[in-house]
Amino acid sequence: MVTTRAPRKVPEGLSVAFSSTRAVRRGGANEVTPVVACSAMTITLHHHPFSRAANVVWMLEEIGVPYELNFVDIMAGAHKAPEMLALNPMGKLPILVDGDAVVTESAAIGLYLADRYSLGNLAPAHDDPLRGTYLRWSFFAPSVIEPGSMAKGAGWAFKPGQAGWGTYESMLAAIDSAVAGKQFLLGDRFSMADVIFGGTLRYMLQFKMLEPSKPVGDYAARLGERPALQRATARNEAIRKEKGLGG
Repeated sequence: MVTTRAPRKVPEGLSVAFSSTRAVRRGGANEVTPVVACSAMTITLHHHPFSRAANVVWMLEEIGVPYELNFVDIMAGAHKAPEMLALNPMGKLPILVDGDAVVTESAAIGLYLADRYSLGNLAPAHDDPLRGTYLRWSFFAPSVIEPGSMAKGAGWAFKPGQAGWGTYESMLAAIDSAVAGKQFLLGDRFSMADVIFGGTLRYMLQFKMLEPSKPVGDYAARLGERPALQRATARNEAIRKEKGLGG
């Protein structure tokens, strides 16, 4: 969800600014060339390392624009404070503020960032035939993987034909079909869809909410080699330690 807002004071909390070079594909799938990322204002991510905002840090590291993390103490209920509800009435993280734009929902944030800052690179161009596949798997993560895994784990009673996520078995088959026989979701080309879809898979695997097939395990391992993911993991871990958070 993307909305616009009048200029507003950032809620108080831990603010840590980061910037990195933006990577642009040149030639091979894993060959990147750093270029200067231009942004009139620093992006602010309202963040807690135990929320979906942790994966948005990976998105920002892949994009390579300057950003600031504003720690929101969800354990103390700070995400339900009036100033946070003004940004997201759901009272949930992540919330990304980019100038006058406010974006919530992790997948929406990833697509927004890639379209705005990396169109033609991390996001296929609007007339690129690969954009359909890119959007498909980006939305598959929150629409199918998350509820499908929760339904399985909690033993929900539902009719698969009426649920958007279908059966657990069909979900697993679809995941395998997305990654089998290729490096990334778009073949040899890494994209923001891999951060959204792959980030969800990595979370599910970490907490043993999915049993990985060999293609899924290999795919998750390839994602783990991304320098941007390693930087994001280190930054989330640094905040966990600074705030004395377990896990």
